[in-house]
Amino acid sequence: MGLYPEIEPYEHGMLDVGDGNSVYWETCGNPSGKPALVLHGGPGSGARPGHRRYFDPDAYRVVLLDQRGAGRSLPHASAHDTDMGVNTTAHLMADLERLRAHLGIERWLVWGVSWGSVLGLRYAQTHPGVVSELVLTGVATGSNAEVALLTRGLGKIFPEAFERFLAVLPPDEREGNPAAAYSRLLESPDPAVRERAARAWTDWETAAIPAPPRSVARYEDPRFRLGFARTVTHYWGNDHFLGRGNEKGVVLADAHLLKGIPGTLVQGSLDFGNLLGTVWRLHHAWPDSELVIVDEAGHDAGAVGDEALVAATDAYARREP
Repeated sequence: MGLYPEIEPYEHGMLDVGDGNSVYWETCGNPSGKPALVLHGGPGSGARPGHRRYFDPDAYRVVLLDQRGAGRSLPHASAHDTDMGVNTTAHLMADLERLRAHLGIERWLVWGVSWGSVLGLRYAQTHPGVVSELVLTGVATGSNAEVALLTRGLGKIFPEAFERFLAVLPPDEREGNPAAAYSRLLESPDPAVRERAARAWTDWETAAIPAPPRSVARYEDPRFRLGFARTVTHYWGNDHFLGRGNEKGVVLADAHLLKGIPGTLVQGSLDFGNLLGTVWRLHHAWPDSELVIVDEAGHDAGAVGDEALVAATDAYARREP
């Protein structure tokens, strides 16, 4: 059992979500099927056509969107005059609610990858009545400890790449939170400073967070690279906009709010996020969840992970609301 065949959207559009932002959305599959929402990673990666293939097109009405500043949504984060102050977790969740109302959907399954799992979890915790199930992979919770691991802790494992990563920062900015320091560089009025920071940030991600070739190739697109780096550092440098209590992990602390929502967590055993035990702790704090560990896989759980994700959506397609 692999991914479903490629399909094209039967409807798409741009939704005005306020603050001068318009969000791209599309629907594919069965217009009368079970609604499912896809949340991409990053933040700032944008939706990909391959995300449609995790769902039976006869059973699901699949909704994809590019979150604020990403993909086809406007304005794009790569534009220096784009206001990032109106791009926060709260804004993104409000956009999801606007889109749900726009499409006339009462409840939907939420599928998320990486950052999309953070957003999906927080959305379910704050809007439990509209989330029927969760299917998450490359799971993260957006805690400050996770950011510290990915931006500083992994420097002990990849010392040469980490040295290059820090070298871009001014000497007095090399302590503390590198994401926040990079965010300041990416807001510089000097385009050369912004470009150098974006390249260095994506070089570090390539070195420290192994990804499939299709993901790495995106970093060669200057528009994608700058928008992605600007958005990631904006979130990682500001506690993911989850509040001051995020030092201890707000999403994990509020796992009890997921009670009654079935979920499937698909995680590569070699994903560096597992170094903190985050996924295991989330699973044990959320009794309605199932944890599927994929051996010898990283942040991208590969073909075996894809099979587990499809098995989950297939099973939930048959579940009574």
